[in-house]
Amino acid sequence: MKNLLFIFIICLSVNSFAQTAPLAVEGEKRLQNIKQLTFGGENAEAYFSFDGAQLIFQSKRDELKCDQIFSMNTDGSNVKRISNGEGRTTCSYFLPDGRAIYASTFKGGRLCPPNPDFSQGYVWAIYPDYDIYVAKPDGSGIKALTNTKGYDAEATVSPDGRKIIFTSERDGDLDLYSMDLDGKNVKRLTYELGYDGGAFFSPDSKRIVYRAAHPRADAEIKRYKELLAQHLIVPTVFEIWVMDADGRNKRRVTNLGAASFAPFFTPDGKRIIFCTNYFATDQRKRNFDLAVINTDGTGLERVTYNETFDGFPMFSPDGKKLVFASNRNAAKQGDTNVFIADWVE
Repeated sequence: MKNLLFIFIICLSVNSFAQTAPLAVEGEKRLQNIKQLTFGGENAEAYFSFDGAQLIFQSKRDELKCDQIFSMNTDGSNVKRISNGEGRTTCSYFLPDGRAIYASTFKGGRLCPPNPDFSQGYVWAIYPDYDIYVAKPDGSGIKALTNTKGYDAEATVSPDGRKIIFTSERDGDLDLYSMDLDGKNVKRLTYELGYDGGAFFSPDSKRIVYRAAHPRADAEIKRYKELLAQHLIVPTVFEIWVMDADGRNKRRVTNLGAASFAPFFTPDGKRIIFCTNYFATDQRKRNFDLAVINTDGTGLERVTYNETFDGFPMFSPDGKKLVFASNRNAAKQGDTNVFIADWVE
């Protein structure tokens, strides 16, 4: 669920420039040897395969009217489309055997569903036609893992290869659920009113980190329910939470009062890297940076200093690389591309 509403313009001359322009920003001591992997359009949520050799990501490029799922090597080569080109897709991930899982609306219609109505403010669409599918690496053999009323998306896989965690609307709210790789043994993990999603497992598969927005005041609860009935949410304030893989011991990590999302554990499992607009002078603007924080909520550290968007970080299985999406070095305002860097501990 990304809703990166940008414009796609790319040409060979711009591509040549993009490959040679400086990518580092002063102050980014945690990142070295940054390399740009995509050039132009809307590219985001790039995640490593279990062997660390490939990335799977969503992209709106060429003639596409909305996001589809692609894979590529970690050097940016061998780009291939995995999804079938129908409907809208989001939130892809690899399974241990190299198959792909992703959410798609294609069963509800071949065309892209409409963008959300921004007359109600900045909102995200929770398309009810989203279900989670699995496909072979070449995109064939598509099979549904979920088939319930309402939104099913945001699926990721535990490093031990045993469980999938995802967000679902099946019980009337946006909560986290786990299931086996074949879609069986579904278990609800969160119960508090509000949105819980964007979850990832810890390196040892024993904990889960996620973003959450739980309305408290009566007016906030009323507004949340009204928008959810229209398949919308307001993503202005998210906090980062952790819990055990079975749903116990839930604990809020951040208390920033900002839009903090896309959390991922560091390789040692002791910290969390995430995206936030907490450092922005004007949080109404799209200035998001990566930050790390200890799992107990201490030691907040800013990682990126780009003045536009940096988000969706993920460490490689060996912990040496960080992949992320960014507006830096954009050929056209609004371009979002995938970058990879060496992580400096």
